[in-house]
Amino acid sequence: MKIKNSSFVTSAVKPDQCPEDGLPEIAFVGRSNVGKSSLINMLLNRKGLAKTSSTPGKTQLINFFDIDGLFRFVDLPGYGYAKVSKVNKATWGKMIEDYLRLRPNLVDVFLLVDLRHKPTAEDVQMYGWIKEFGFNGIVIGTKCDKLTKNQLFKNTKVIRQTLAMDADAVLVPVSSQSKDGKYDVWDVMHELLHVNGYENVNIARQSDK
Repeated sequence: MKIKNSSFVTSAVKPDQCPEDGLPEIAFVGRSNVGKSSLINMLLNRKGLAKTSSTPGKTQLINFFDIDGLFRFVDLPGYGYAKVSKVNKATWGKMIEDYLRLRPNLVDVFLLVDLRHKPTAEDVQMYGWIKEFGFNGIVIGTKCDKLTKNQLFKNTKVIRQTLAMDADAVLVPVSSQSKDGKYDVWDVMHELLHVNGYENVNIARQSDK
């Protein structure tokens, strides 16, 4: 299936502000500078759908993106930016927790980590949080184009150990620049949607054309 239309739907800070149509959702979460918006744009072949910024911490809302009226991507607020106040951090944390805990049509959560660095304590906490709420917690390792094959092997091992990932847990290296891993991410989403009963959404092996 080729994506024909993708569009921004709405932003929310509370559960009652989220779309009410029940479409399946796949959420993306990670540190403020990990590249969530760039990944979403790359996956959808769009340059500016999800707004990117050179200023970390800019995503302060839950942003919903419709894909062909069949399912949605959800961009959750970034965390870990030192200059953000404690009040804002607490607000974002509550926002994310409420979404994960209360959203019935949330299929799974993709945690983005920078492949160049060891996961932070906040990454570990978020991964544990995702698992605690009953999701698989797919890990997307960003910026794989910045590493050699040997570095990639070593760093993915460190990430798995630091996050205490199960042996069969999924970690997909990607690059928004080179598009490496793009189709692997689509394949994972396709399987997740079908396993959760959304057989009408056929999204494996997306075309760039």
